[in-house]
Amino acid sequence: MADRSAVIFLTDDTAKTGYPRPLMLQNVMGRPMLSWLAAELVTGGCERFFLAVKDAWREQAAACFPEQASVTVVSGADTSDQLHVFLSTADEDETDVTVVAAPVMCLPKTASHDMSAHPVDSGAYRAGRRALMDALDARLSFGEFVSEKGKALTDRDGFFAVTSAAELAAWQPVLRRDTLTRLCENGVEIWDFDNCYVDPDVFVGAGTVLLPGTILRGHTVVGHGCVIGPDTYLENSKIDDGATVKSSHLYDAIVGAGTTVGPFAYVRPGTVIGKGCRVGDFVEVKNSTIGDGTKISHLTYVGDSDVGQNVNFGCGTVTVNYDRAKKHRTVIGSNSFIGCNTNLVAPVKLGAGAYTAAGSTITEDVPDDALAIARARQTVKKDWAKTHKVKE
Repeated sequence: MADRSAVIFLTDDTAKTGYPRPLMLQNVMGRPMLSWLAAELVTGGCERFFLAVKDAWREQAAACFPEQASVTVVSGADTSDQLHVFLSTADEDETDVTVVAAPVMCLPKTASHDMSAHPVDSGAYRAGRRALMDALDARLSFGEFVSEKGKALTDRDGFFAVTSAAELAAWQPVLRRDTLTRLCENGVEIWDFDNCYVDPDVFVGAGTVLLPGTILRGHTVVGHGCVIGPDTYLENSKIDDGATVKSSHLYDAIVGAGTTVGPFAYVRPGTVIGKGCRVGDFVEVKNSTIGDGTKISHLTYVGDSDVGQNVNFGCGTVTVNYDRAKKHRTVIGSNSFIGCNTNLVAPVKLGAGAYTAAGSTITEDVPDDALAIARARQTVKKDWAKTHKVKE
């Protein structure tokens, strides 16, 4: 694409579609349609954008453009004057401008899509920059001028009109398959294209395996040689090399190299899990730092905690972090051993190498290498059952 400027009119079609925002701002594969269009135009050489949009969607629309793009966003009655200024400040050798006057999907060059036997207009055009400026000076109808004098961009050029929610949904498998194909070309192993969903901004390293039911969203980064899935959801999370995440949900979290998460783990925002850790089944971790080599194998809640290295959590451990008024933190030193069914009532600190006895509720700090026992002494009443038998 030789031109370096594009003009986009984001029309208000909410009354027609029933959506609360224009069709161009509806998501397909986790990204607004306008974002797909902008990314492809930038890849094709566009550097400057003029975007006409209502104030209600101004911020959302502007966020659809890559950082390197120069975007002029306008609203209101003086759009024509501002467009004239935009066109007049382009480089003198810039002859043509891309004009998008309707909802348009721009297909990545790597994607395949069935095209009609005859070219179909998309609602996008290429028009001479000087001619557009003259039309604005003459107060001609800009839309009519572009459609009559401009060169229509069709499906043969990679531009496709989208007129309804049903048509937008039809792009989902096309774009999904394109994203997955590019990952495979970069050394990622994907078992099932029909049951794997990866947002276009996600990075996955070579040698990683994506099993069926994997969903990678937002700005997730997965390292090399990982195994993700089956049935796993990652959103804005970072998974380091060699880690495994299976049948689990992670949000805004970091998982260290060689760590195993799942199955059925829930890792919430603000969590950083170190290298070589084990976060097992029915474990929930929230806003916590977990040191290298720590094992949280099953049925445990770790919230608002700072955990050292090589700590072992027994089954059923709970960090009691909320007193209904405020959240408090728990600190656990390296090489500690937390007995099964221990409650750590924050704020509380366990020293390095400390132990807690199974079934304890710890409310006070425990020194290094100490054993904390916080439970009633066992009492055995002989022959009690004989005198309390339920009569049949």
